[in-house]
Amino acid sequence: MAPLDPDRERAILDATLELLSEVGYDRMSVDQIAKRAKASKATIYRRWPGKPELVVDVICRRFDMDIPQSDDTGSLAGDLASVVGGLCGAVERKHSLIMGLSSTLVSHQELARTLREHMPSKDLSGTAALLDRAVARGELTGPVDAGKVFTIAEALVWHRMIFIGPPFDAAFVTESVEDVLLPLVRAWAV
Repeated sequence: MAPLDPDRERAILDATLELLSEVGYDRMSVDQIAKRAKASKATIYRRWPGKPELVVDVICRRFDMDIPQSDDTGSLAGDLASVVGGLCGAVERKHSLIMGLSSTLVSHQELARTLREHMPSKDLSGTAALLDRAVARGELTGPVDAGKVFTIAEALVWHRMIFIGPPFDAAFVTESVEDVLLPLVRAWAV
């Protein structure tokens, strides 16, 4: 990938993100991106081979879905609620984009494959730290795989987003922690 002026690159990524939210992947074109970013198509193609790579770059670099760091609330339930609440906030902020991309990733295997190849790995240190604190406090009998816990928490939030929809209220967070996460985490502790 050829380097671009950072301001030019930001304008192109911003235009792509805006158009994804407004018209979706299928109806978005490189021509529209270039026009909105006040850039030439040649500039875009020098940096990105095509629309899938450009969209993947936007998702990987600009998509606000970082793993929320949990607060140390003094209890495993409180710490897990902090993680679930953080995930809810991140997903809710990007609701329209997420919903548009969900169906797009199912129907465009090339885009889904490109995304999987370039998606950065998640930093699970915050989730691992909250589980370690629970072991140290005696709330868990042994270590638990942070990746498994986070995957379940993410699945609960995504299920809510796709099948029920926001808002993500305190009752959802409490139910997710007390009815699903706590029993699983306790069962997984070795």
